[in-house]
Amino acid sequence: MTKVIITGAKGRMGKALLACAPNFRQIEVVGQVDQEDDLRAGIVRGDVVIDFSSPSATPGFVDLCAKNGKAMVIGTTGHSEAERTKILNRKSQIPMVWSANFSTGVNTLFWLTRRAAEILGPDYDLEIVEMHHRLKKDAPSGTARTLAEILAGVRKLPLAKAARYGRSGLVGERTPGEIGIHSVRGGDVVGDHTVIFATAGERLELTHQATSRDTLANGALRAALWVVNRKPGLYSMLDVLGLK
Repeated sequence: MTKVIITGAKGRMGKALLACAPNFRQIEVVGQVDQEDDLRAGIVRGDVVIDFSSPSATPGFVDLCAKNGKAMVIGTTGHSEAERTKILNRKSQIPMVWSANFSTGVNTLFWLTRRAAEILGPDYDLEIVEMHHRLKKDAPSGTARTLAEILAGVRKLPLAKAARYGRSGLVGERTPGEIGIHSVRGGDVVGDHTVIFATAGERLELTHQATSRDTLANGALRAALWVVNRKPGLYSMLDVLGLK
């Protein structure tokens, strides 16, 4: 039995995890942590912490897991570079699955995006469009950022220079090295992502639409079962699914 502690338990994803956990016979939720709770009080009871809290809270949870030898599954997005560095500094101490999206479909989209970019080559313009509910705080989404990182990696471009976050005003013609990233917010959309490959005469679009957070929760719980038996290191959902 894998004993799981959930941080951000009262949030949208936390509630989805708690609802889906009973479907996994090998999982027992032994702790629920939210803003007013202290993970230190119960961390000894768990084997793995699933974090869907807030960007500023994640590094502290990672430190605590490292000190207690507990695995982690990190689904929180929107971390600053400093927060990301703090998290990465612990990858030699504990196994961590860190993914912008735990959906099997989205991780298939990651794989397809890489292959399409490799096959189509440099003559296609690259654009990413994502839409989420009105309450989402970070933009672009972590999934959109991962898609952009994949495209930049294939093109061997520094994403910091290639990324164009929306366009406004007289910006001139599109340059070949741009990767457009556009965020739309409204309603209760769980998460839509489209990668566009456009060239003269044709356009290819890869789209994933999530209609339930259960797909994300089930993926995170699957990752929790997988990561507890791994060596210290940084893993992604592609590792969990065997897509690497």
